Amino acid sequence: MKLFVFILNNEEYLEEVMEAYIEAGISGATILDSEGMGRFLTYEVPLFASFKDFMKGNKPYNKTIISVVKNEESIGKAKTLIEGIVGPLDKAGTGIMFTLPVDWAAGLVGQKEEE
Repeated sequence: MKLFVFILNNEEYLEEVMEAYIEAGISGATILDSEGMGRFLTYEVPLFASFKDFMKGNKPYNKTIISVVKNEESIGKAKTLIEGIVGPLDKAGTGIMFTLPVDWAAGLVGQKEEE
């Protein structure tokens, strides 16, 4: 079981990304409004105001999508589908994706509690 995290830099793709999750077999996720460090430093800390030129092309806000996934094959499928929507993740400004191991989870609707 894994915690699948995707930080989507372009909010316009959110609906398509959610459709990709479903197509990949990931039936539940939590979507959080988030803000990158660069945006915070650029707009909230005057010392870093000159950072604005460096940040061109990056969106000020993004969405962080988290999901506990039991079928790890779904993650690979989701990655392929998502990159088809937002572009390759090794391209700046598309997003960040990673997993973390989940040792235990409760409250997953429709799934048995893990020991």
